[in-house]
Amino acid sequence: MPFPRWLAKINKRVFNPRAVEKGKYPVVTHVGRVSGSTYRTPLDAFPTDTGYVLVARYGPRSDWVQNVIAEGAATLRVDGVDHELVSPRLLGPEKALEHLSPSDRSAGLSKVEDFIVMDHKE
Repeated sequence: MPFPRWLAKINKRVFNPRAVEKGKYPVVTHVGRVSGSTYRTPLDAFPTDTGYVLVARYGPRSDWVQNVIAEGAATLRVDGVDHELVSPRLLGPEKALEHLSPSDRSAGLSKVEDFIVMDHKE
């Protein structure tokens, strides 16, 4: 079940800017589909053979999810390295977790319903 929308609003304004500043978490950089502004959102991300699985804890209605899907691309910064990603696909847990290593599958994702799978840009 996605986290509640009210929590997303608090995180977006209070906690996310601090998390981005600290650089401790993966950060997806995306372009607003209406504003055209650039946004940075901290999230959980796991490497795959072809790209990354991004965890959409607030569900498919999250701004960052809708922006990435609309743009068809995003940049993911992990440990100070930028990864250009393309071809976002919104998947449920059964299909998304197939892309992860066995150790990543057990990373507290049992209640997450929505994931974005993206490939490295060639």
